[in-house]
Amino acid sequence: MHTLSTVSPSTSRAQPYLNVIENFLSTPERLFFSSSNLDEARSMVSRVMKPHRIDQTNSSERLDAKMHHLALGEISLSRLRYGAAVKIECDPLDNCFLVQMPIAGNAAVTVRDRHMELNSDVASVLSPNDAVRMRWSQDTDQLIMRVSSNLLERTLVGHLGHPLDEPLRLESAFGWRNSTAWNGLLSYLIDCATQCPDLAQHRLVLPQIEQLTTSILLATHRHNYSETAPARRSTILPRHVRRVQDFIQAHAHEPMTAEQLAQIAGVSLRSLYTGFKDFLGVSPMQYLRDLRMEHAHTELISGEAGNVSGVALRWGFAHMGRFSTDYKQRYGESPSQTLRRI
Repeated sequence: MHTLSTVSPSTSRAQPYLNVIENFLSTPERLFFSSSNLDEARSMVSRVMKPHRIDQTNSSERLDAKMHHLALGEISLSRLRYGAAVKIECDPLDNCFLVQMPIAGNAAVTVRDRHMELNSDVASVLSPNDAVRMRWSQDTDQLIMRVSSNLLERTLVGHLGHPLDEPLRLESAFGWRNSTAWNGLLSYLIDCATQCPDLAQHRLVLPQIEQLTTSILLATHRHNYSETAPARRSTILPRHVRRVQDFIQAHAHEPMTAEQLAQIAGVSLRSLYTGFKDFLGVSPMQYLRDLRMEHAHTELISGEAGNVSGVALRWGFAHMGRFSTDYKQRYGESPSQTLRRI
């Protein structure tokens, strides 16, 4: 059995935004459950994660289990603690990947042939075929991201431009504190959800969040396809670009991903991006954002819009600050100025 050594905890070096994430996932409206009953806690956690077995390792400790939860389409972010030392056993997850990020305490995790002693610097990453055994200390407190395996593999296929030869497997240890892109993603998710409490209801926004999350996870964390080069094809023909351009124009009001557009073009994701850059000067997703911005502008100047945030969300812009900045750069005034002017 291989033992992974870890560096010392660095809670004192935690970025300030982590406090924002922890506080956001501790608000009453995000509370999924709170219980001092182990069976109830197991049942509630199983609804979000996977049925599992759990026992207290010290019967004299009082269980104080709490879980806060944010669901965003095929991904979710949770904060979970038990308030007592526990041991957990779980069969293979089957349909999801779990990234477990300790923000307090420590945990011992055994997955595949690796035993890991986790702390606030190192996360455990569980793949769908992984059975796992864990021990959480009394003060263990974790952020847990759940990602649909189907979503993550679809994203990978889009990047590679060909089907997978074997199931995707992520490395079981992840130095998440040192990953600038991953930390930025967590901050962005919380920022969007804070500005738009009903974010999960906006079907144009969720695919963008899912795409961003899966792309960053695949780019920042090693997996069994990390060294696989994308499929090489001949230079994209203009008709392929036109095909996707026509599709975007006809379906700008619908959710879509770069992988879906590559499928429509009949080329790899890389070839699609190259074609758009060569012929239109922008990426396909930037072309889509520009088109949606035009629709948002048209709606704001029509005199029928009720408020800026409603228009922005309707056209897939979840981050109000960025929408306002991009809008002003494009049209020379803020969205609210356009709305007031009409």
